[in-house]
Amino acid sequence: MSLTLPSPAKLNLFLHITGRRADGYHELQTLFQFLDYGDELTFTARTDRALVLSPPLPGVADADNLILRAASLLAQKYPQQASGVTISLNKRLPMGGGLGGGSSNAATTLLALNRLWRLHLTLDELADMGLALGADVPVFVHGFAAVGEGVGEQLTPANPPEDWFLVINPECNINTGKIFSADGLTRDTPRMTIAPAFEGDASRYRNDCEETVCELYPEVRKSLNWLSQFGPAKLTGTGACIFGRFPSESAARMIWESKPSGIKGFVAKGVNRSPLHQQLTELK
Repeated sequence: MSLTLPSPAKLNLFLHITGRRADGYHELQTLFQFLDYGDELTFTARTDRALVLSPPLPGVADADNLILRAASLLAQKYPQQASGVTISLNKRLPMGGGLGGGSSNAATTLLALNRLWRLHLTLDELADMGLALGADVPVFVHGFAAVGEGVGEQLTPANPPEDWFLVINPECNINTGKIFSADGLTRDTPRMTIAPAFEGDASRYRNDCEETVCELYPEVRKSLNWLSQFGPAKLTGTGACIFGRFPSESAARMIWESKPSGIKGFVAKGVNRSPLHQQLTELK
């Protein structure tokens, strides 16, 4: 049995840091929205109980690979049902881009193996397991646009406009720990009261990591300055990718076609229901 599923990107339409906890983690308020663009994973059942990623992800040890860690988490917890799997990854999302690629891969793996191995776990159970892999994994498991609080794992469904986005990848490797430990990082943005269904215009909010990232990585500032000529542009997550919002695909593609040589990125639509969950529903 084989199963092929999308692993979509996400944007942080805003990212506010509201405090720092005693354990060193930061308290956040952020708005997650999915994109109709991402990686793709194929899961093929095995009979020898092995967990194989083929081909391996260059530069990432198996022990650090969130796909294999997610598969191993389920296999260890449910050894009777776990028959082994070969996982093939078609990687489109840049690593370390702030688009949630690794977390999305982990969530797709949890949902795929839950189906392939007939574990019958609920989304809440899978999200709780996913949190051990990363704070962004639960939003991909649940599959709806959401306001994230806490370290990003406390989710309230949201309904931001499903606009089009131009995403630019400055192709630099940003160290998230370096950003969150920077002395100049804003950590005292006032908390907002957020309605259960967030429908406001997120363009008036900001990413508190943006200025620190731009100071440390000039190539991000250069891309941000270029995209800002055409409207508000922001960093997603701790970067490196930046995005601009457009009312239509044609408007986004017109700007994309005018880009200077050497700039990499893509055009995608914001969606409030994950493409992964849309496909899983169609498979039922």
